Amino acid sequence: MAEPKAAKSKSSSKPSKKHHDEAASKKATKPKAAPAPSLDAHFKPCADVTGLRFGAQLVTRALTVRRAGPLELPHLLRVSPDSGGGEKQSQNNQTLSFAPTTTAYIPTSFTILAHHAWHTLTLGLGTRNSKAVIFVFDSGAAKAACDAAWPGVVPLGDVGRRLLRAAPGSPEMARFKFRKGCVTFYVYAVRAAGARGFARADELRAVVEAVAGLKDFLDHTAMLALPGQRSIDAAPSPAPAPAGVVH
Repeated sequence: MAEPKAAKSKSSSKPSKKHHDEAASKKATKPKAAPAPSLDAHFKPCADVTGLRFGAQLVTRALTVRRAGPLELPHLLRVSPDSGGGEKQSQNNQTLSFAPTTTAYIPTSFTILAHHAWHTLTLGLGTRNSKAVIFVFDSGAAKAACDAAWPGVVPLGDVGRRLLRAAPGSPEMARFKFRKGCVTFYVYAVRAAGARGFARADELRAVVEAVAGLKDFLDHTAMLALPGQRSIDAAPSPAPAPAGVVH
């Protein structure tokens, strides 16, 4: 006598409609990638934007930075500091001209030498880290107004009070910070209050990418080699007057 067939288990039955609905709902609720933050989120009124940070570097606050010449910033951003011989990066053949909308403040020769002296006197305990500040403006007119109002030489500790807070027209600023060995770069994008976006976004991107692409500065040799950094004086010496011809 044949044995009765075993009853089919419920587990081998087809998935229920409820199971399909749950799977579909999970696919529908899969989180999407968050949109990239807008540049507007980085801008703050110049009275509220974050300034330079010093931590325990009290000596650094008293040292000065000077306004760089038109060709000095492109020269500095093309230099590969850790090569020792001042070799240029592969982008050397590209023209980096930021002068129309960019103002930079770099350490004076006296500041650089003072950092080295302090580092030596403290047997290596004192900092020799310096700072450079780069402003990218949304127009040439804004740059001209700030260049006229800002001093040519300013102590690092006064950058916030005499540059950021004292900017003509109370503009908005966005701050970007890059630590490159013994030099920390602060990049500020400057736009008119209430504006949207940034009119010189390409110039800002070029500056930020150039700074981010720098290798760490092991010392200040590259800065000492800049065209306007030939003496410890803050201002370049005037050209001698041509001598008259005596007949």
